[in-house]
Amino acid sequence: MQVVGYRSDTGTLQVASGGLVESIALDSGVELDSTLGERHCAGTITAADHMECAASSAPYCDIHERTWVCARCTGTCLKPEMDCYETHAVYLAAFAPSTFKVGVTKRDRLETRLREQGADRAAHIRTVPNGRIAREIEQEIAADLTDRVRVPEKIAGLGRPVSTPAWTELLAGYDPIETFAFEYGLDLRSQPVPETLFRGTVRGTKGRILVLDRNEGTYAVDLRDLVGYELTEGATDRRLQSALSAF
Repeated sequence: MQVVGYRSDTGTLQVASGGLVESIALDSGVELDSTLGERHCAGTITAADHMECAASSAPYCDIHERTWVCARCTGTCLKPEMDCYETHAVYLAAFAPSTFKVGVTKRDRLETRLREQGADRAAHIRTVPNGRIAREIEQEIAADLTDRVRVPEKIAGLGRPVSTPAWTELLAGYDPIETFAFEYGLDLRSQPVPETLFRGTVRGTKGRILVLDRNEGTYAVDLRDLVGYELTEGATDRRLQSALSAF
């Protein structure tokens, strides 16, 4: 069985065996008990099944690497023909303790997109007719505010609150249409240790971060780092870094 993908909006991991794909719900309390084996290209998931790939590159080889061209758009369309004519939202998102980013998404996906990223707080600041206008506004704001937050930075903020004074100060320069505050039910009292594993008791997910309890430690796993691994049921004797709470 191989990990072939994940859904950060639903908190599920996709695994495949013999061409068949199934989803593992990473809900709180779920017990995971698999050892990570060899890692290679995760192939591709079609509408009907999974197509395997033996290439050693992971999580994807050059043939199966998927690039969302819209993520690189700055308002000058990179597609042969612009097709993002739906209403778009421009938003600000906060990641604990004080990392703030600007982003855009289709208006009807706003809350879903924020949860996919694991945002702690957010503000919808503009609604525009299409994606091109949204990207142009995003690029203007990105001159002063980042438009990308890396997963290690998000992991470093787990268990910490957003700086309310800094967030309030940022929003003072805008006139938000609506604001959001998200809870993920992780109930963390200490900083999880970054690791790549698939064994332990699930606390939950926050965007593409999986939080697990194992032995006396709590660990944060980037779901993308699992993609491509073969899974084998049973324990591993690999030593893990201990969380500070274990001492």
